[in-house]
Amino acid sequence: MGILYVVATPIGNKEDISNRAIEILKSVDIILCEDTRTSSHLLSLLEIKNKLISYHKFNEFERSREVIKFLKDGQNIAIISDAGTPCISDPGSILVKDSIEEGIEVYSIPGASAVITALTLTGITINNFAFYGFLERKSSLQKKKLEEIYKNDIETVVFYESPKRIIDTLENIKEVMNNPYTILLNDLTKKFERKYYGTTSKVLEELKQNKNYELGEYVIVVQKRYSEKEEVKLSPEAIIMDILVKEKCTLKDAIKLASGNKIYSKNEYYDASINIKKII
Repeated sequence: MGILYVVATPIGNKEDISNRAIEILKSVDIILCEDTRTSSHLLSLLEIKNKLISYHKFNEFERSREVIKFLKDGQNIAIISDAGTPCISDPGSILVKDSIEEGIEVYSIPGASAVITALTLTGITINNFAFYGFLERKSSLQKKKLEEIYKNDIETVVFYESPKRIIDTLENIKEVMNNPYTILLNDLTKKFERKYYGTTSKVLEELKQNKNYELGEYVIVVQKRYSEKEEVKLSPEAIIMDILVKEKCTLKDAIKLASGNKIYSKNEYYDASINIKKII
């Protein structure tokens, strides 16, 4: 019998693929891809010319039976996603399950995962978390799901979202989950990677200021019962004054430095600077 390899590919930066993944992809008889056109670009850069077969959510039941026959005939096969790790909000689980039931060896070649990459950028201590993939598209169903999630005991939750729906989804999170602390990550590992930190309302405000927000995929991390403002000991005025004293800089420069502290929005720091001007 052949071997099935579940191979992770980069989520953005092409340099993130492992040497082992490249070796496996070069050695197998067939590579299963969500979109052969998308995968062909990456594989061409890696000088990999193996046979490609499409394997996506619309054909995976039928295609899995075909692939099992290839594996039983002794062919080694790798399955990849357009980006990231197969089986994580991507096709692959059905084939893995069928392979296990048929006694076929399955190996995972680990690598990039948008979920794990996002969590490492939150600054949150992660002892447990729940991943929900893409939420329901219909607003009423999405709100119902968010209500269920908000009531459970898992503190940190992760979602995927498309750029066309990101604003509506964040609005629903703000409403249903009581404006929680939110980390929004866009285009992870790519040239124009962006990160937003703060309450959901603050993240929304900053996101709407980006005219290109409808480009790239999003990962949303929510810390459900953490109230950012309750934890803040210093007012925006105090933060600016602290910078003025420590850095011995102008008020204008202090505002710029303070804006790097994502506890408050740029507008809040600007309003604070007006208050400071009244007393200095």
